[in-house]
Amino acid sequence: MKRLYILLTAIAFFTLHISQVSAQQDPQYSQFWMTRMAFNPGFAGANGAWCGTLLYRNQWTGFGGEPKTFLFTLDAPFYVLHGGVGLVVSNDQIGYTTNRSFGLSYAYRTQIGNGRLGIGVSANYYQQAIDGSKFIANQMDDPSIPFSDVSGGTFDLGLGAYYNTDKLYVGISSQHLQEGTITLPTTTQTTKTTLARHYYLNAGYTVNLTPSLDLKPAVLVKTDAASTQADINANVVYDNRFWGGLSYRLQDAIILNLGLEVITDLKVGLSYDMTTSDVKTYSDGTFEIGINYCHKFVVVRPKTSHKTVRFL
Repeated sequence: MKRLYILLTAIAFFTLHISQVSAQQDPQYSQFWMTRMAFNPGFAGANGAWCGTLLYRNQWTGFGGEPKTFLFTLDAPFYVLHGGVGLVVSNDQIGYTTNRSFGLSYAYRTQIGNGRLGIGVSANYYQQAIDGSKFIANQMDDPSIPFSDVSGGTFDLGLGAYYNTDKLYVGISSQHLQEGTITLPTTTQTTKTTLARHYYLNAGYTVNLTPSLDLKPAVLVKTDAASTQADINANVVYDNRFWGGLSYRLQDAIILNLGLEVITDLKVGLSYDMTTSDVKTYSDGTFEIGINYCHKFVVVRPKTSHKTVRFL
């Protein structure tokens, strides 16, 4: 209970110190406990299993040109390198703009107290593409507007630390460390987009209410130093197979979460964001589905026999 008190105090501290909430460059996910690999390379190998996640998010349905995000992550322990490795692929479409990223991660893991600490780094390629043929401009010869398909990219780096025990996890990370620039050609000049450095704080705890019922509060705070956003979540899990709960994204949405383990190691989660900001006038809410598979492969070593000279 002491650890739970510390976690709740940290959640309250970061919540009270948030001055502005607004959208940032990186995609957001309501089921952020499924997507820790996407924003923290230190998470790689933390489960001691091969874990893959597929997630699709349709944000602000009915808005028109609303964000649609696809995410795939894969991570696994890599004992030869004393840690874990990970893969992250994402495709985020907003209007006529599509942002894609592909990244590889490595985390060195070591035992500290009752838990394990992972220090990780990620190397990514970030691409932005714009379908300019769909633009309707007041001034069709504006040199700053592309009127055809244009794209550009930049290499990207991330860094993170992730500590977990059987009940507690805490992670801190940063993406777009070098704040790379993407150059897009237009009619007579170029347009540049700079990736803002993002920071993430993520924490969660498991409270055993009964032998078959657990309460899992969690928080995700993210900022680009210009704006900050916080998600606060609490799920109730029954028999480690079914879960349901609520999340609150400050000044943005109330989120309903449901999920179940379909078969052994395979879990499916659904979320629905009920928008509370002014966008609710134009939107039917946000839908998200996540599929997670985690399996621990047991290496069976062949038995060996030895003869002794005592028995010939």
